[in-house]
Amino acid sequence: MNALSLYAGPTALARIRQEGLKPEQFRVLAGASGGPKWFVLYGLDRYLFGDFFANRQTPLATVGSSAGAWRLACLGLDDPRAAVERLALHYSTQQYSAKPTIVEISTEAEKLLDIVLGPNGAQQIVDNALVDMHVIVARARGLLALENKLALSAGLGLCALLNVLSRSTLPLSFQRYVFHTRSLLPNAKHWPDMSTHTSALGREGVKSALLASGSIPLVMKGIKNIAGAQVGTYRDGGLTDYHLDLPFSEGNDLVLYPHFYRSITPGWFDKFLPWSRSRNTYFDNVLLLAPSKEFVEQLPYQKIPDRKDFETLDFNSRLQYWQTVMQRSEKLAQEFALMVESGRGLERIQPLSEMR
Repeated sequence: MNALSLYAGPTALARIRQEGLKPEQFRVLAGASGGPKWFVLYGLDRYLFGDFFANRQTPLATVGSSAGAWRLACLGLDDPRAAVERLALHYSTQQYSAKPTIVEISTEAEKLLDIVLGPNGAQQIVDNALVDMHVIVARARGLLALENKLALSAGLGLCALLNVLSRSTLPLSFQRYVFHTRSLLPNAKHWPDMSTHTSALGREGVKSALLASGSIPLVMKGIKNIAGAQVGTYRDGGLTDYHLDLPFSEGNDLVLYPHFYRSITPGWFDKFLPWSRSRNTYFDNVLLLAPSKEFVEQLPYQKIPDRKDFETLDFNSRLQYWQTVMQRSEKLAQEFALMVESGRGLERIQPLSEMR
């Protein structure tokens, strides 16, 4: 059984077949929203952060929303592998009361981010000359900017209804913001579906941008007035860009996209619409890595972790399950490392058009 599935757009597939897999081929590293789903990629992240990209000499742009942004922020720290290990350890061991409030969940999220970043992490990210961090955040509009539960619920319901009609209605509810450190992806201001606002991050804005990108409405508080950006309430970046159905890069540079699914859902509201999936038109130069169907079927509960585990499993059961998934995720890293080091297995890379 192969644990890892690999899919590549035409440009990426041709180049990798000719050159093999090399870290300098990749200009962008992408990370999707998904909360605990990330644990199935933990082994891959440890390898990518600690080995594959360890001696890079040219800049790498990271772009992510929600949990994807938190993972990739680790790469901008002085010890990326240690940072992603802290994130996994403390996220997987979080405990809440029987019925946690929004304040409790928001407080725990802030504590977790403080542990991951440490006292100097924000400055390390801003000063990193080789990692350009891009964090996608949704600036809320109208009722969605309020914290009142009834008003916020009504705004979310209206947004979901309009999204059934067309994703093009999403800008009525949210504005896409991209917070970035040293530089901006050259085409980010022209991403489709809605206008994209950009804001450079200083040390004082890093934590707020990352918190905002993971602030799920009705679960966590929105983040107010991020330094350097327009006044307002900022929420989870997955609302607009769940799996990053975006034209990541231009030219011959490649994008590496470790993903927990073998499909791309554009925005959070689209996950309820079976017909709303990426047509892969933006993935010409993307190499996507995902756990294979067979690998997932052999995990406990025959699925990857998700946020519902907080509700359906007691703490000990959840912890054992998540730790098992993280341990087994090392198999994905081993298979990818073998391809990098020996070229063996590159023939397994499939055209992205065949991704299911």
